[in-house]
Amino acid sequence: MAIQTVLTEKLGISAPVLLAPMAGVSGGKLAAAVTNAGGLGFIGGGYCDPDWIAKEMKEAGNTRVGVGFITWALERNPDVLNRVIDQQPKAIFLSFGELGSFAAPVKRANLPLIAQVQSVEQARRAAGEGADVIIAQGTEAGGHGSMRATMPLVPAVVDAVGDIPVVAAGGIADGRGLAAALMLGAAGVLCGTAFVVADESLAHPNIKKDAVAGNGDATTRGSLFDIARGIDWPEQWTIRTLTNDFTRQWVNDLDGLGRNLTQEQARYAKARDAGDTSISAIIVGEGIDLVRVQQPADAIMNAMIAQAEELLRRGPAFSTSGR
Repeated sequence: MAIQTVLTEKLGISAPVLLAPMAGVSGGKLAAAVTNAGGLGFIGGGYCDPDWIAKEMKEAGNTRVGVGFITWALERNPDVLNRVIDQQPKAIFLSFGELGSFAAPVKRANLPLIAQVQSVEQARRAAGEGADVIIAQGTEAGGHGSMRATMPLVPAVVDAVGDIPVVAAGGIADGRGLAAALMLGAAGVLCGTAFVVADESLAHPNIKKDAVAGNGDATTRGSLFDIARGIDWPEQWTIRTLTNDFTRQWVNDLDGLGRNLTQEQARYAKARDAGDTSISAIIVGEGIDLVRVQQPADAIMNAMIAQAEELLRRGPAFSTSGR
């Protein structure tokens, strides 16, 4: 059976799986691979480099993919949105900030507007500002996020936003997570960690290698790597990564890091460029336990959908009886 939901109908896709627009990971080839496998892939527009985004959209070839932005960064570079809209992406994805004035140009272009939120109140605001799809992101997610957990957040957002399709994100890396999300009332899932290790991912080979050997117990959430990268993220959003030597050295001594900041930022940049994962961030979520093989994105998609279909077809592994 095919898994059809209001999300697949709204976005014109055949599988209710979206690729997270991960900065430095989700390029055109990965986004296209996920789209060609039935989902919808997003290029990680991240910190709004228009030339990089244009290059990656060309890498997607003839496949229409979406583009995602970090909203507070887009506020500093607002012209980038119109430049991307002119390239006719499949959808626009905004996260980490208010939709505000960005909703209008997306609506004028008749593109789906997808908003990622981390709380019920944010979901209500996104609904009021015109979001066509709302991503409810739990703290289990890799990369930036907040404090609410996926399982209670998703149904709460579903209840709060009426008929707007809700997509679950955070800790979902296989078909079991997809099936569970549908039971919570979600219309689909957003996955990042599962695709970090995909063949088409832009992640450094050493990051892929360490990711498949990692586990969710070894992930932490904090501001350390944003400080090391010199990126001034708003304090309400922290970044989840695998623990490494750099974490162990500085996570409990941010004041010490501050006193050595110029030196440590230079050391971090050198390590990042060299693929030294003892220092550079391995940005994955708690679902990394479920990711054990480096393989093409379509294989990841096919396995996820097949597992979810089997679980939904088979039904629960328990019985109920009346009194």
